[in-house]
Amino acid sequence: QVQLVESGGGLVQPGGSLRLSCAASGSICSIRATGWYRQAPGKERELVATITPSDRTNYGDAAKGRFTISRDNAKNTWYLQMSSLEPPDTAVYYCNMDCWLSPSEYWGPGTQVTVSS
Repeated sequence: QVQLVESGGGLVQPGGSLRLSCAASGSICSIRATGWYRQAPGKERELVATITPSDRTNYGDAAKGRFTISRDNAKNTWYLQMSSLEPPDTAVYYCNMDCWLSPSEYWGPGTQVTVSS
């Protein structure tokens, strides 16, 4: 089994930046991809970004040009660098790990990001 824990969330002013981290521990599976998703109140969960162990990346539309995902394979940790944050970015951000073998997905408990002046 694995456990994921996010850190780095908080309150930031519009135009500001935050870096989220996700640390994986335990019996880590063979990873297909790791990533970040978010969910705002009253809205559906949406993709933010994913990255594979070979550093192939995929971004949701809202993240393109502003957010960057990266991964430290040796530390089993991945990051989301967020810049030019605006109030619509306010959400709970969840880190995710997708495995080749079942069970195929693991999730962290989430970290709140609030963008407000």
